[in-house]
Amino acid sequence: MPSAQTGPRDIVVGATIMSSGTLIRDIRASAVVLSGSSADFDPILADMGGVRFALIGEASHGTHDFYRIRIELTKRLIREHGFCAVAVEADWPDAYRVNDWVRGRGADTGANEALSGFQRFPQWMWRNADVLDFVGWLRAHNESLSREAQRVGFYGLDLYSLHASMDAVLGYLENVDPEAAQRARERYSCFDHFGDEPQRYGMLAGLGMASGCEGAVVAQLEEMLRHASELKRPDGFAAEDDLFAAQQNAALVKDAEAYYRSMYRGGVESWNLRDTHMANTLDALAEHLARTGASGKIVVWAHNSHLGDARATDLGDMGELNLGQLTRERHGKETRLVGFTTHTGTVTASNDWGEPVERKHVRPSMPNSVESLFHKTDLGRFLLRPAEIKGLEERRLERAIGVIYRPRTERASHYFHVSLSEQFDWVMHLDETRALEPLERTGLWERGELPETYPTAL
Repeated sequence: MPSAQTGPRDIVVGATIMSSGTLIRDIRASAVVLSGSSADFDPILADMGGVRFALIGEASHGTHDFYRIRIELTKRLIREHGFCAVAVEADWPDAYRVNDWVRGRGADTGANEALSGFQRFPQWMWRNADVLDFVGWLRAHNESLSREAQRVGFYGLDLYSLHASMDAVLGYLENVDPEAAQRARERYSCFDHFGDEPQRYGMLAGLGMASGCEGAVVAQLEEMLRHASELKRPDGFAAEDDLFAAQQNAALVKDAEAYYRSMYRGGVESWNLRDTHMANTLDALAEHLARTGASGKIVVWAHNSHLGDARATDLGDMGELNLGQLTRERHGKETRLVGFTTHTGTVTASNDWGEPVERKHVRPSMPNSVESLFHKTDLGRFLLRPAEIKGLEERRLERAIGVIYRPRTERASHYFHVSLSEQFDWVMHLDETRALEPLERTGLWERGELPETYPTAL
């Protein structure tokens, strides 16, 4: 029985005290238990009428279950609601190579080859069995459509591809305007002094130890936008798409230059620059697709930390913004945010940036976390609209595993406080999940990490 005083099993809601038992009972009453069939998504699909931006997250970058369910929901959004693009937390040039293949263009002969551009760490985020299957499905779906403008595209939102995007701009201009290509090459030569590592440029330019390239990249983008009509070739949708892709690569170079300079100044500036770039790219993509005769409705795949409204988190309190917040602010009711949580299982991740990929055990969720609360419902897998549950507006811990997982420092490395009912419109909890399968498996991944005795490891 709960005591008269607020204890660890009680949750304060306004001036009242709600026992965790009451909250768990309310969750059980409102949750839709997932059966594993496509009909599981009917409540979300019913809520997607009139929505232009469906942002579907993940609680880690290496969980098969998140990818699989996100893919199945995306297929229904494409078939039933006319979504015309999937925009992902990936580099623009690598994703655009996939876009070419799923639209029936380019030189790649299969889905695996189309995904081979994803060579930068962490390759497994997009070179994995689930994405391979989806890309194959998307190609087949597009081949069933008569008009190219109706075909569903695959695009990247991130900004890490500084050098690859410069190469893409130069490659495009060489084909349509060699003189413009020469001007671009002269501007981008500013980076030649720093080698192939953009972090080195960012450190030296950001700390004032070398002249920056800001003026050069801004001038290049402005020229491409100013002379767009001269660069456009008169051969239909593909030419429109390729011109837009080149302009986006030039915009990415401009934003990446600023991002890498900001990394060494500390604070939230670099995070905010990155997510603002993703939001701007999403808006530009929607406008481009609508202009070329498509619906302009886009599914977004990215981590919960990018898609859950930052204003509902303690990270937002510290000044961070994110893609989910910006999309809500810009597009209001035309936006839906869908998040995932898990209690335990396995995950594909590394110990540190650039290290080999491993299959690691996910520790059971911490007490007083969203995941632990959901685990106590004993529902296993369920779908929930958190705003309907009194008590979920109060802040609790929530776990976020990126491409690095450090179980020994889990509280500091992977948890932050959120108001779940304000963070997401919908949440899917999958109590036990398994690791994503990379296309290139290492011996470490095949062997898997030996489970630890939690929490003492004795």
